[in-house]
Amino acid sequence: MTLQPITNPHRLTCHCGAVEIAVTLTDGFKTARRCDCSFCRRRGAIAVSAPLDGIRILQGADRLSLYQWGTNTAKHYFCSICGIYTHHQRRSNPNVYGINAACLEGISPRDLDPVPWADGLNHPSDRKA
Repeated sequence: MTLQPITNPHRLTCHCGAVEIAVTLTDGFKTARRCDCSFCRRRGAIAVSAPLDGIRILQGADRLSLYQWGTNTAKHYFCSICGIYTHHQRRSNPNVYGINAACLEGISPRDLDPVPWADGLNHPSDRKA
Protein backbone atom coordinates (compact mmCIF):
# COMPACT_ATOMS: atom_id res chain seq x y z
CA MET A 1 0.00 0.00 0.00
CA THR A 2 1.37 3.43 -0.93
CA LEU A 3 0.50 6.12 1.59
CA GLN A 4 -0.26 9.58 0.30
CA PRO A 5 1.21 12.56 2.17
CA ILE A 6 -1.23 14.20 4.54
CA THR A 7 -1.66 17.85 3.63
CA ASN A 8 -4.66 18.65 5.80
CA PRO A 9 -4.76 18.11 9.56
CA HIS A 10 -5.07 14.45 10.42
CA ARG A 11 -6.87 13.15 13.52
CA LEU A 12 -4.75 11.59 16.26
CA THR A 13 -6.29 9.89 19.28
CA CYS A 14 -5.04 7.89 22.22
CA HIS A 15 -6.54 4.45 22.90
CA CYS A 16 -9.34 5.59 25.23
CA GLY A 17 -10.21 8.69 23.17
CA ALA A 18 -9.59 11.18 25.99
CA VAL A 19 -6.88 12.92 23.90
CA GLU A 20 -7.59 14.14 20.39
CA ILE A 21 -5.11 16.17 18.36
CA ALA A 22 -5.19 17.64 14.86
CA VAL A 23 -1.81 17.01 13.21
CA THR A 24 -0.25 18.37 10.04
CA LEU A 25 2.80 16.30 9.14
CA THR A 26 6.02 17.83 7.85
CA ASP A 27 6.42 15.54 4.87
CA GLY A 28 3.76 12.89 5.06
CA PHE A 29 5.16 9.50 6.00
CA LYS A 30 8.58 10.06 4.43
CA THR A 31 9.90 10.94 7.90
CA ALA A 32 8.77 7.66 9.50
CA ARG A 33 11.42 6.11 11.72
CA ARG A 34 12.07 4.08 14.83
CA CYS A 35 14.69 4.83 17.46
CA ASP A 36 16.77 2.42 19.53
CA CYS A 37 17.45 4.68 22.53
CA SER A 38 16.63 3.21 25.94
CA PHE A 39 13.16 4.79 25.97
CA CYS A 40 12.05 4.41 22.36
CA ARG A 41 13.06 0.78 21.97
CA ARG A 42 10.82 -0.08 24.95
CA ARG A 43 7.96 1.97 23.54
CA GLY A 44 8.31 0.50 20.04
CA ALA A 45 6.47 3.29 18.25
CA ILE A 46 7.02 4.55 14.72
CA ALA A 47 7.33 8.33 14.76
CA VAL A 48 6.62 10.76 11.93
CA SER A 49 7.48 14.46 12.01
CA ALA A 50 5.33 17.54 12.53
CA PRO A 51 6.44 21.15 13.02
CA LEU A 52 5.82 22.71 16.45
CA ASP A 53 2.90 24.66 14.97
CA GLY A 54 1.63 21.48 13.26
CA ILE A 55 -0.39 20.17 16.18
CA ARG A 56 -3.53 21.49 17.80
CA ILE A 57 -4.94 19.77 20.87
CA LEU A 58 -8.68 19.47 20.32
CA GLN A 59 -9.50 17.73 23.60
CA GLY A 60 -7.74 16.21 26.56
CA ALA A 61 -4.91 18.71 27.14
CA ASP A 62 -5.57 18.16 30.85
CA ARG A 63 -5.18 14.40 30.32
CA LEU A 64 -1.71 14.62 28.74
CA SER A 65 1.17 13.75 31.04
CA LEU A 66 4.77 14.74 30.41
CA TYR A 67 7.79 12.47 30.84
CA GLN A 68 11.38 13.73 30.67
CA TRP A 69 14.73 12.30 31.69
CA GLY A 70 18.44 12.73 31.04
CA THR A 71 19.03 16.13 29.46
CA ASN A 72 15.33 17.04 29.86
CA THR A 73 15.37 18.34 26.28
CA ALA A 74 12.91 15.82 24.85
CA LYS A 75 9.33 16.08 26.10
CA HIS A 76 7.32 12.87 25.79
CA TYR A 77 3.53 13.16 26.10
CA PHE A 78 1.13 10.34 26.85
CA CYS A 79 -2.49 9.93 27.94
CA SER A 80 -2.74 9.76 31.72
CA ILE A 81 -5.77 7.47 31.43
CA CYS A 82 -4.77 4.76 28.93
CA GLY A 83 -1.01 5.36 28.90
CA ILE A 84 -0.63 5.67 25.12
CA TYR A 85 2.28 7.79 23.88
CA THR A 86 0.88 10.41 21.48
CA HIS A 87 3.81 12.68 20.60
CA HIS A 88 7.10 14.12 21.76
CA GLN A 89 9.22 17.19 21.23
CA ARG A 90 12.49 15.80 19.91
CA ARG A 91 15.88 16.06 21.51
CA SER A 92 17.60 15.80 18.12
CA ASN A 93 15.59 18.80 16.89
CA PRO A 94 13.46 20.55 19.54
CA ASN A 95 11.71 22.49 16.74
CA VAL A 96 9.95 19.29 15.64
CA TYR A 97 7.45 16.91 17.18
CA GLY A 98 7.63 13.19 16.72
CA ILE A 99 4.08 11.87 16.26
CA ASN A 100 3.06 8.30 17.11
CA ALA A 101 2.02 7.13 13.64
CA ALA A 102 -0.14 4.35 15.11
CA CYS A 103 -2.34 7.00 16.79
CA LEU A 104 -3.21 8.61 13.45
CA GLU A 105 -6.70 7.66 12.37
CA GLY A 106 -6.72 5.13 9.53
CA ILE A 107 -3.00 4.31 9.74
CA SER A 108 -1.60 0.88 10.48
CA PRO A 109 2.10 0.63 11.32
CA ARG A 110 2.25 -2.34 8.90
CA ASP A 111 1.50 0.09 6.07
CA LEU A 112 4.72 1.96 6.84
CA ASP A 113 7.17 -0.98 6.62
CA PRO A 114 10.04 -0.99 6.10
CA VAL A 115 10.83 1.78 8.61
CA PRO A 116 14.42 2.99 9.05
CA TRP A 117 16.04 3.09 12.49
CA ALA A 118 17.65 6.13 14.13
CA ASP A 119 20.72 5.48 16.28
CA GLY A 120 19.46 6.81 19.60
CA LEU A 121 22.02 4.79 21.55
CA ASN A 122 24.76 6.98 20.10
CA HIS A 123 22.95 10.31 20.16
CA PRO A 124 25.19 13.29 19.25
CA SER A 125 24.09 15.11 22.43
CA ASP A 126 25.59 12.30 24.53
CA ARG A 127 29.08 12.60 23.06
CA LYS A 128 31.66 14.33 25.20
CA ALA A 129 33.62 17.11 23.52
